[in-house]
Amino acid sequence: MMRLKFWILLFLSLGFDCIFAQNTLNENVLRKYNYTELRDSFYDYYNSDKVVESKAIASFYIKKAKHERNDEQITQGYIIAHLSENFNNAIRYLDSMIIMSKKSSNNISMAKVYLLKGNLYYKYDKLKFSLDNYILGLKYAKINKNQELIDATNMNIAYLNCYIGKNLEAARTFRYYLYNEKFTADKYQQDQTRVSLVNCYLEINKLDSAAIFINEGLKSLRLNKNQYTLNQYLYLSGVLDLKRGKYKNTKENLLKSYNYFSNINDNNVNYILYSLGKVYIRLGENNKAFEYFTLLDSNVKKNSVTFLELREVYMYLINYSKQKNDKEKQLYFIDRFFKVDKKLDEQFTYLSMELPRKYDTPKLLEEKEDIINDLKNRKTILYSSISILILLLLVVLYLYYKSKKTEKKQIKIAQDLINSIAKRNLEVINNKLPEISSQNAEINEKSIPEELLSDISDIGTDNHKMIEENIGKIENKLAKTISEDVVQSILKELQFFENEELFLKKGITLTSLAKSLKTNTRYLSEIINIYKGKNFATYLNDLRIDYAINRLAIDRKFRSYKIPFIAEDLGYNNEQAFTLAFKKRTGTTLSIYLKEIEKQEV
Repeated sequence: MMRLKFWILLFLSLGFDCIFAQNTLNENVLRKYNYTELRDSFYDYYNSDKVVESKAIASFYIKKAKHERNDEQITQGYIIAHLSENFNNAIRYLDSMIIMSKKSSNNISMAKVYLLKGNLYYKYDKLKFSLDNYILGLKYAKINKNQELIDATNMNIAYLNCYIGKNLEAARTFRYYLYNEKFTADKYQQDQTRVSLVNCYLEINKLDSAAIFINEGLKSLRLNKNQYTLNQYLYLSGVLDLKRGKYKNTKENLLKSYNYFSNINDNNVNYILYSLGKVYIRLGENNKAFEYFTLLDSNVKKNSVTFLELREVYMYLINYSKQKNDKEKQLYFIDRFFKVDKKLDEQFTYLSMELPRKYDTPKLLEEKEDIINDLKNRKTILYSSISILILLLLVVLYLYYKSKKTEKKQIKIAQDLINSIAKRNLEVINNKLPEISSQNAEINEKSIPEELLSDISDIGTDNHKMIEENIGKIENKLAKTISEDVVQSILKELQFFENEELFLKKGITLTSLAKSLKTNTRYLSEIINIYKGKNFATYLNDLRIDYAINRLAIDRKFRSYKIPFIAEDLGYNNEQAFTLAFKKRTGTTLSIYLKEIEKQEV
């Protein structure tokens, strides 16, 4: 398994141009630059393995920040300084950051420091402490709900899963973050995530999937030729060919990547040495395999970086030495095997027990809690939706009931209208219509407002005096402004207007009617208001609708016309004005009235 570069989100950048390339790194030069320029220069020297220069810049950075009492920049200084120091000094810098973060109660800083400590322990193959610090970092990241740091920790724990052989689980994590645009917005991060995923697929023998992602990675490097990532893909291509039995291609790719990583003193060279030894074993060149495995042992002894396949390596070295009857080397490799095996066993046992307990189980509990909350939210949404639907149903039922009740009422009104018209027409046929004693009495009776007329009909013959008093009041009111002769003249003209059905003409207005009656609009309006009990517009509409009610009931041909034609025939400008006036006058709709006429005819 390849030991991949661990994640240092927000803390480490690659590939900066050096602004001090030709300068001597003394304080007089460094004072000219701000914090950003100092940081960028540090990373450039650090990535070029120029330890002395990077240490000098980090030291000045911290000195400058302390002189200015800038706590934020002091923290940044500790971050860059720990990268170029040995393990003990690096730990001291990070512990100083923890003290500063606790004083300021900054949970984000605490999460960053523990993530950095986890990375440092990982780099020096102290995986037990690496896990413990990742768990602490995750705790503070979750307290502050910092998703970026949570993601970084999840990625680093996935590497620990790779170490103990849980590659399928790690692959799920890497695949998730590979297609998470927020996490892999940076091209380098995306490439490293893809490399991690390929490594997992190779370990679980998903060779076709590994090949797809290797080709995808190499294609992405055409525009951004990062040598580190390119040689990672060469190594992975070599492992893929090894598993497919293409040993010639394997050896070529592995040797290229070995030359690169060995020159930069990168720990990944150990995995390449292991794969080269495997190739030569398959090719039957055991002496070459022994040579590369011996180099691997030398590296492991120097940097203490271990991986599970080392057991296989030392067993090969022991057996090869035994075959060569080299007891000294055999004893040496047996001793090395026990030392490495003890460390592997300790780390493997600890990680195998603690990863599930400290990471997997809490994660499952969180997922369980999320599922429970999600189900609760769904139930809440479901119940709310049901309640809204029930409420809407009740509203619909109420509106339906109300409309039916209104419709029933309107049907009754229509039926009463039709029956009253039929009764009146029957009386006319049978000559039962009462005779009117005189024209003046007829005019006076018709001229009384409807309100008074309804009152009169309810009053007995003993109350004629009261009736005469009411009529007298109306006449006295008019007499003050209009002479009796003018009133009677206008009333006669209005009677003629009604009898001759002149109200059906289109475009009648108060002014046009007053002109045709040879009077003024004030007199005409006042007489209509007092004797008809309504304003001119209502008076005109009522005449037209009363006419329509009667004619529609008795004239089938008129009834067969379309509504716009009927409206026009009644003097209305449009259908809407007619139907609104009809409902206002009768209390029912025109459509219901027509339906009831048809029913009664049937």
